[in-house]
Formats: sequence, C-alpha cells, structure tokens
Amino acid sequence: MSADTIAHNRKRFDFSGVDSIWLFGYGSLIYKVDFPFLEKRPATIHGWQRRFWQGSHDHRGTPEAPGRVVTLIENPDARCKGMAYRVSPKVFEHLDVREKNGYLRFTTKMTFDDGSHAEGLVYIATEDNEAFLGHAPEADIARQIAGANGPSGPNSEYLLRLAESLRTLGDACPHTFAIETHLRSATESDT
Repeated sequence: MSADTIAHNRKRFDFSGVDSIWLFGYGSLIYKVDFPFLEKRPATIHGWQRRFWQGSHDHRGTPEAPGRVVTLIENPDARCKGMAYRVSPKVFEHLDVREKNGYLRFTTKMTFDDGSHAEGLVYIATEDNEAFLGHAPEADIARQIAGANGPSGPNSEYLLRLAESLRTLGDACPHTFAIETHLRSATESDT
C-alpha cells in the first residue's frame, strides 16, 4: 500500500449525519493538538501496543533518512493509554493530511479513566504500507531517531515529548522509555 493514505482514508468512513466522533491519540496527537475539539479525556484501548516501527519520511525524517514514529501493533494482552478527543468530522480533512504517511483510520473501543466506554477512530500504520520499518533493537531505534530530522523538526523531539506526555498521563510504556534512555545515553556520551 502507498504511504500516502489521504484518498484511502476519505473513502473509509461515511460521516453523513454525524455531529461528533471520538478520536484516540497515542503518539503526537497526545501533545500536538493542532485541531479543534469539543472534549478531551484520557482513555485506554485494549489489544494494542505502541511501537516505534513506522517510518517518518514527511514529518520527522526525509525519504533518504527516515525518522521513526509510533504505530500500534496487535497484542491481545496489551493496553495502550492515550488521549481521546471528541471532534467534528470536519477535523479529519486536516488529520488525514497530517497522518498521511501510511496511517489508516480504524474503529476502536476506548475505555475512559472513569470506566465508561465509547467507540471512536484511531490512526494505525499497518505493516503493509511502504513506510513501515518494523521491529529493531531499541538501541538501534534510538540511534536512528537521534540522526533523523524532518520538516516538523528533530525526531528526538518527537520521542522526548511523547515520553514526557506519557508520564503526565501516568502511562508506563517500557518500549518508549527504553528508547528514550538509549537516546539520552547516546546524547550524553556525545557531549
């Protein structure tokens, strides 16, 4: 599948008659909220784990030197905490462009911190997209992130802001925090 998913996403859901819908963010959508929303609540989805397995050729890297950003990988025992936003369907005109590098919209059931549930949408970069990089040792991922830069800034900024946001949410994400530790160690040894 092409890395540019804009047209594909616009065919996936019919928003006719829908005033608002929940959107689940687990990466930069937690901290870079460049869209209007009606409500914002911490939430968790089950059966998915956050992984730095998606290449970023358009935001945090380039086609020649892609960065790494998060996607979700299925794991029946996993849970992923993030932020849910209740948005107007018009917001997807912007988000489909922002998330175009391999991400498709899927439906998901979210559990809010108070135990209530809602159905919503989540962007996931599946392994069949051209930008998918897949598994690598966390130290190697950190090295790739340390060297990547794109139109949205250094890839390291993405990682560090995500780690900080997860701590604020109270989410212990061993994968993200291990990569952060490797990145900080590499940066300290360079100084």
